[in-house]
Amino acid sequence: MHAHLAPFVLVALACELDGGAGLAGLVRAPASLEVSFDPNSLLLSLLFSSVGFVLFAYGKKQARVPHMTAGVLLMVYPYFVSNLIAMSAVGVGIILLLWLAVRLGI
Repeated sequence: MHAHLAPFVLVALACELDGGAGLAGLVRAPASLEVSFDPNSLLLSLLFSSVGFVLFAYGKKQARVPHMTAGVLLMVYPYFVSNLIAMSAVGVGIILLLWLAVRLGI
């Protein structure tokens, strides 16, 4: 048996042992790990991630650590925050911290 097929074989065996009830219990992710496909959430995360990418690219080109850090944070945090208000607050907070760091000369 090929090594890359082993997970599929294990799932098939589990289904057979389960009486063929299906994959519903094996494939479903816990509620805390489910992805939100709300259009507003997707657009907001795309907006903040795009700004983050631009900040990261600028920071890398200019060797500016605060810009690179804020860029990475803006690209990553939407994966962990699904509420629109919380997503907006965290994104604006990261941008304000970047503004403060630049203002202080860090």
